[in-house]
Amino acid sequence: MSGHSQFDLLKQRRFLPYFVVQSLGAFNDNVYRQAIIGLLAYMAVGSSQMGLYANLAPAIFILPYFLFSATAGQIAEKLEKQRLIVITTTMEIAVMSLAALGFLLQSMPILLVALFGTGMQSTLFGPVKYSILPSVLKPEELTGGNGLVEMGTSLSILIGMIFGGLIFQVAGEHGPQVAAVSVILMAIAGNTVARRIPKVDAGDPSLKVDWNILRESWRIWQLTRRQLAVRNAVLGVSWFWFVGTVLTAQLPVYAETNLGGTQNLYIFALALFSVGVGIGSMSCEKLSGRTVEIGLVPMGAFGVSAFLLDLYFARPGQALAHGLSVMQFVEAAGSWRIMFDLVGIGLFTGFFVVPLFALIQSRSPKHELARVISGMNIQNAMFIVAAAVIGLALQRYLGWTIPQVFLALAIANTLVAIWIFTIVPEFFMRFLSWAMVRTLYRLKLHGIEKHVPDEGAALLVCNHVSYMDALILSACIPRPARFVMYYKIFNIPVMRWIFRTAKAIPIAGARENPEIMQRAFDAVDAALAEGELVCIFPEGALTRDGSIAPFKSGVEKILERAAARGQTVPVVPLALKNMWGSMWSKRDSRLGRMRVPRRLRAHVEVVAGEPVDGGIATAALLEDKVRTLRGADA
Repeated sequence: MSGHSQFDLLKQRRFLPYFVVQSLGAFNDNVYRQAIIGLLAYMAVGSSQMGLYANLAPAIFILPYFLFSATAGQIAEKLEKQRLIVITTTMEIAVMSLAALGFLLQSMPILLVALFGTGMQSTLFGPVKYSILPSVLKPEELTGGNGLVEMGTSLSILIGMIFGGLIFQVAGEHGPQVAAVSVILMAIAGNTVARRIPKVDAGDPSLKVDWNILRESWRIWQLTRRQLAVRNAVLGVSWFWFVGTVLTAQLPVYAETNLGGTQNLYIFALALFSVGVGIGSMSCEKLSGRTVEIGLVPMGAFGVSAFLLDLYFARPGQALAHGLSVMQFVEAAGSWRIMFDLVGIGLFTGFFVVPLFALIQSRSPKHELARVISGMNIQNAMFIVAAAVIGLALQRYLGWTIPQVFLALAIANTLVAIWIFTIVPEFFMRFLSWAMVRTLYRLKLHGIEKHVPDEGAALLVCNHVSYMDALILSACIPRPARFVMYYKIFNIPVMRWIFRTAKAIPIAGARENPEIMQRAFDAVDAALAEGELVCIFPEGALTRDGSIAPFKSGVEKILERAAARGQTVPVVPLALKNMWGSMWSKRDSRLGRMRVPRRLRAHVEVVAGEPVDGGIATAALLEDKVRTLRGADA
């Protein structure tokens, strides 16, 4: 596992052209918007016209998300995805050609019409941007792929703003011509690269497009609410846009009033935030162990609140000096704390949003994913508008300072996070299990990605060494798995809440409690019928001496029931190594207490073997496979 890197995706055609296209699109949009501001300054328009544009531009750009998201989601579901990306990038060439005419004629009406066009093009591209990833990436690559996308988008926005802002400063009287040529060339480059993206099948080519905007917008939004975890992941992404909008909308004035700088200092502050987002996004794969680890979401949410809170205390009032350059600000007292806070907010924002995107992609049906993304975009647009209105109202009508807005945002973010994690305990459960596993162990995996199937039902069988086995395996397997465990382990205090939230299946022996045993077999059968992964420990109890006990016949009964339904389930043997002797095993427990661990971060290995056909698998055969995988090391 240590040999894998998400950057390897940038060497592969299935990902690289797509990554370049979406990065160029974000870059060009921001070049265009900043160049319009540069043109207004070049034309020496009055502050009233500048203010009119500042208020009109965001509204014009966001309006297409309300008008066309429903249609865009259906089209993205119906068409082959590479073809749709080529269509949208061709549309970008047309829109930017109109924008170029606006720059050359120095016509604000034309530029605003083109701005509406860029919003429409972004609306059409949005659903395919995220729905294509599960089709071209393996489950264990989703977190890393989304991290790359978020990093690329964040940095492209930043570099685009800088480039667009410099056009008229550097080119002077040739600014309109340079701006016109730049936006067209970037659009052509995006379209050229889009043609290198491999073809990706449509999610639902038989879908009939409903052109009724209101009716279909409601239907698509409802798709985001079918599964509780997806619904609240979508809510989390929308909240991310709310927080980001409030924060970035305040930065221009904050840089001048509270930091004592100029426009360059605003760009510097935005750069710190963007770099933080990039680092956080790129770190998610390493922290998650190449799984869709939603346990990072609570850490990200509360980290954002902590740094927002510290940003308030770092500079609660106005700056004592004004007109500072970037270097003068960096050298000023207290500036490093502010810089650290801005990077920290971005860093934990990455931890927060990347797993949410990966969860939405992994849990939504592929034939609905593009429409789910469209429904999310409608909700995102609503939250962005609400953020802009609330931020304006707090300052203009209530007289709040920008640091006070940051303080309120920190409190609101904490409350929203607590609410989401209360109604969907899976997020907090995953955080607890992630924290426990990553604190206690260093995991080394062999064969997991190769042998655990990316989709469809499978039965996983593993030796049973400690009370932590299920949590360790859940941290290693890219897909969610239902664990069957002895009911007394299931009922351990504190752990019970984690196991129940993870939808583990308690089981007992036939003599001990036949009713619990029957319910367990019924639950396993239903899970396999639904195409889920089920993991069992066929020994039936924790090992008492470190060796593997004979596998019981329950595994054969599970496979027989599946076969009776006409389903042949592959069985993947797994072996846990180096867990014997941990504080969670039964070694040295003669005094009825858990053994004190020799050291934290112990090395633990999880080995997966070739799947065994469920039609020929027996308890004895699977026991032999697991013994071979484990070897002599318990």
